[in-house]
Amino acid sequence: MTTEADLQARVRALLDEHDPITSDPQDFLGARFDAGLAWVHFPRGNGGLGLPPTYQAQVDAQLAAAGAPPPGGGRNIIGIGMAAPTIAAFGTDEQKRKFLRPLFTGEHLYCQLFSEPGAGSDLAAVATRAVRDGDDWIVNGQKVWTSMAQHAQMAILVARTNPDVPKHAGLTYFLCDMRQPGIDIRPLRQITGEAEFNEVFLTDVRVPDANRLGAEGGGWRVATTTLNNERVAIGSRTGIPREGGHIGRVTAAWRDEPALRNPAMHDEMMRLWVEAEVVRLTGERLRQQAATGQPGPQGAGMKVAFARLAQAISGFEIELHAESGLRYDDWTLRRPETVDLIGRGPGYRYLRARGNSIEGGTSEILRNTISERVLGLPGEHRVDKTVAWKDLPR
Repeated sequence: MTTEADLQARVRALLDEHDPITSDPQDFLGARFDAGLAWVHFPRGNGGLGLPPTYQAQVDAQLAAAGAPPPGGGRNIIGIGMAAPTIAAFGTDEQKRKFLRPLFTGEHLYCQLFSEPGAGSDLAAVATRAVRDGDDWIVNGQKVWTSMAQHAQMAILVARTNPDVPKHAGLTYFLCDMRQPGIDIRPLRQITGEAEFNEVFLTDVRVPDANRLGAEGGGWRVATTTLNNERVAIGSRTGIPREGGHIGRVTAAWRDEPALRNPAMHDEMMRLWVEAEVVRLTGERLRQQAATGQPGPQGAGMKVAFARLAQAISGFEIELHAESGLRYDDWTLRRPETVDLIGRGPGYRYLRARGNSIEGGTSEILRNTISERVLGLPGEHRVDKTVAWKDLPR
């Protein structure tokens, strides 16, 4: 049985044998995975030690202080925050051995092939088809709003495998290789001028049945686990200190540039600071809950709170900087390496925050989730729950 002292010894041994400053980042992360320090609550041999998830924070803090690279190389947000916990929950032993290590090292960057032009807020209505062909599935369809697909080696994919049953029952979840023929990735330009997301067309794409995650027809249950983790990942980014993130940019300007201060804005500044701290601490609690493999619908509340707060802070920042806050002249089409929620300047942050209430589930849909699954209020009347997907109007 691994004790806390054993855990500290493992961390020291990793740092002694692999200097994080001079080591290749992927090599260091691979050594960290092999030492069981990737996710200490995961099983041995799969990046973990079978320890309580509360130990993870101290491991992360020690390694970060030593200059260690972040999991996934800091670019694999979807892989680390969404794919990994789903693979851990539903993957076979062979799938865990095959996919978790390259995901953690950043060798396999992930994207998410969920939303479609006709199935954004209603994910269960996806029309992308997967038809069995021996040991493979042949996938045809279109996905949209796919962040970082242009860089991804792998994707988490939900497709319809049975159109003759109600929409939630006919879905299957796959891990799809993005490097194969038949995948066409096209950029979608955002209001910021960037194209961090895409539309993706799949034409006769082969996915081995060995890459099916969970049971055939059980994709909705698997996808729900991914979505719960996604909302926690978006709403409560790991390791954000007090005054980190967007609120930190505003408080720094408030302190360092006295000429910007307006006494009438003081109370609003204090209110936003308090709300940011509440959201940060709540996010820390939800991350610990998610680390046990049991993320719940409470993540929807975290995501709604994050989106509302980000938009409020970005609006306040524009007012704080007055005319200079309105400057935004960088409309060059960019294909960024990472998703940046708070990047270049006040104008950018204000524009980028508009998407926070859409990506990862719209705030309107998430409020339904909160009301029904957290508060236990009566659900909306749905006439399509027992109708075969093929018979639904589209």
